[in-house]
Amino acid sequence: MADLSIILTEMEVKLRKLLDAKEKLAEDKFKLESENEMLRSENAALVQAKRELQDKINKSTIVNALGNEREINEGRRLIRAMIKEIDQCVSILNSKE
Repeated sequence: MADLSIILTEMEVKLRKLLDAKEKLAEDKFKLESENEMLRSENAALVQAKRELQDKINKSTIVNALGNEREINEGRRLIRAMIKEIDQCVSILNSKE
């Protein structure tokens, strides 16, 4: 009978250890699930911010390209106007001779 009592006591101790381990694992699982959800939210926010920044970069690139094109066209227009004015001056000088 003493052996049976010892065996039951040992089983009870092992069972309590298992239950404590189960509770610890459940707590850890809850913490990890909470952290996982927080990281998912943070990741979604970062992905959205990345998209917005990429859109801004794309828009800025387009604006800069168009701005440079406008500047080039404006420069060409001014050069053409100056050439016309020089041609007119040359014509006036040639007509006076």
